[in-house]
Parts: sequence; structure tokens; C-alpha cells
Amino acid sequence: MEIINRVKNILVVPKEEWATIEAENKSHKEILTSYLLLLALIPAVCQFIRYGLAGYNVLGVHIGGTVSWGIRQALVLYISMVGGVYLTAWIVDLLAESFGSTKNFDKAFALVAYSYTTMCVAGVFYLLPSLSVLATLAGLYGLYILYTGLKPMMKTPDEKQVVYFVVSLISVIVVSAILSTVLTTIFISSRFLTL
Repeated sequence: MEIINRVKNILVVPKEEWATIEAENKSHKEILTSYLLLLALIPAVCQFIRYGLAGYNVLGVHIGGTVSWGIRQALVLYISMVGGVYLTAWIVDLLAESFGSTKNFDKAFALVAYSYTTMCVAGVFYLLPSLSVLATLAGLYGLYILYTGLKPMMKTPDEKQVVYFVVSLISVIVVSAILSTVLTTIFISSRFLTL
């Protein structure tokens, strides 16, 4: 029940929820096991259903799903999300002192993991290809949640908050693109090797 309340509060009243999260002082391992690993299952399972059971369209042609392709798609998404949180938290923590913020990996991890809530919950939109763009839009709201959490979690001064956010965001985009490309290449090439 605690996870449901956290999801609801971080989505509806993020500024108030950051104060609660900041006071908890949970380790990144606690947040990983009690929150992120569970929430990241939502989009992964939806990807599996879409690509493994329901099938997908390529250039208007419906291709039936296969369980092995669904598993690969789900694994790429799951590993990308969990790995993305770790890489993003590492970057946010690494840049902290440059922007007058407190260097603390556990706080950086909490900041990023809870900011991913929107993308995890919106992962249900992966079930219908026509709605999958909504998962991307939810990611934009996740950026807002990340921005509002910088001050309470990382103790970022007001005058440096925007620059810290932008530099972190650019770094994260580059790292995420590389991570996704590597994982997709590994899993797609392994699919064609087994055909």
C-alpha cells in the first residue's frame, strides 16, 4: 500500500512529496528493491504483451507476436529503465558540487527513481501502439518532477537549479541513447542469430 501512496503523491503533489522523501533517508538499495524494480515491471510486462502476444505493425502490416521477441523487448525496456536510473543518478551526483549542491548518491538515486514514476505508470500505453506516444509525454512530466526535486533532495541553490537541471538532462540524454542503442543491438542481433 505504501508504494501506491507514493506513486499517487509523486504524480499529484510532487513538491509536497519531495519533502517527505527527503526526510526518509532511504538507501538507494531500499528504493531499488521496494519501488523501482516493481514499478519498472509495468512497462516491461506491457511491452511483452504487445510484442510477444498481440503482435505489432510494421509499415501497416500486422506481424504476429512471438514469446521470444516479447521477452527481448521487455528485457531491453526493463534493463534500460533500471540502468537509466542508475546512470542518471550517478551523473546528477557527479555534477552536484559543480552547481553548489550536496553530493549524495542515495539522494540522487531517490530523486531520479521517483522521477521515473511517470514513465513507469504510463507504460500501460505500450499495450496500444497508437497510445504509446503518451508514455513519452509522461516522461516530460517526469522531467518536471525531477526539476522540482533538485532543491529538496540535492540542496540546489535557486540560482543554479535551472543550469544544473539542463546540464544533467543533456548528459542523461546522451548516456540513455548510448545505453538503449547497445541493449537494442545486443538483443536484436541475438534474435536474428537464432532465426
